[in-house]
Amino acid sequence: MTGSVAFDTIMVFKGRFGDHILPEQTHVLNVAFLVGQLERRRGGTASNITYTMALLGEHPLLCAAVGADDFAAFEAALVAEGVDTSGVLHCEGIDTATAFITTDLGGNQITAFHPGAMTRAAGVDLSVLGDISEVVVGADDAGAMGLHIEQASAMGARLVFAPAQQIPAMPDDVLRAGLERAWLVAGNDYEMEMIRERTGLSVEELSTGRMVAVTRGASGSEIHDPRGVTVIPPARVDEAVDPTGAGDAYIAGLLTGFRAGAPIDVAGRMGSLAAAYVVVERGPQTHHFDPASFRARYAATFGAEPGLDV
Repeated sequence: MTGSVAFDTIMVFKGRFGDHILPEQTHVLNVAFLVGQLERRRGGTASNITYTMALLGEHPLLCAAVGADDFAAFEAALVAEGVDTSGVLHCEGIDTATAFITTDLGGNQITAFHPGAMTRAAGVDLSVLGDISEVVVGADDAGAMGLHIEQASAMGARLVFAPAQQIPAMPDDVLRAGLERAWLVAGNDYEMEMIRERTGLSVEELSTGRMVAVTRGASGSEIHDPRGVTVIPPARVDEAVDPTGAGDAYIAGLLTGFRAGAPIDVAGRMGSLAAAYVVVERGPQTHHFDPASFRARYAATFGAEPGLDV
């Protein structure tokens, strides 16, 4: 599992960004938001995905760059849930990455990101690992993402490509390599539109040679593949509190389902349910469940158990 590991500083704005931003004045944008809540949580694409996969009974290998002096408690929490951190690169003289995330009442987010140790992620060498069946390349240092795409291909591993926030910053050749070599491309509808603008490739075109999972927030998700489109319903929640990390949990549930041999509709529902656990909590790694309770909630939500050993 490659990608970012970060501390998330999460702030909640008790309003809506759209009420404070004048579209015709964005060229001179100067906006301040008073936030009523501020919390520091464990986060980052790679660690979020591994955390939820571990709750589902997997033992994912985290391969990411972190600060040598500020990661001990973070690492201990991941290990306690079953994450293998032997692939983590501890970098001296630099801090673990930090994200500053402001969320409004509509679930919209504005994020500022300090990469810290993530800038050294190219030092994470996947080629020295043993038999790896899947490699997730999530949002990370752009150079490292290109390297890990190449290494995954050389290892013969199935590539899960989830570039997310790095789409605007990635060189064209790296973005195209990830899309072309992917077994599964995952992202939300906004990210897929950014990919289309960058490459000219629509979701329909991408899915002629691979699966493409597109999340649409509370509307659910779609999984496109060469056979067509599978519409995945959302797993309803009483009240969504914080969407941070929901997309990562979706990928975790989806990938766990596929690894267990689930058909697309079941794997997609597993992703949907995993995301539902996240949005009712504050922070991307504060939810808890075990495989048995997950199966029971899946049955209660979708009418039958997934029928898998997860």
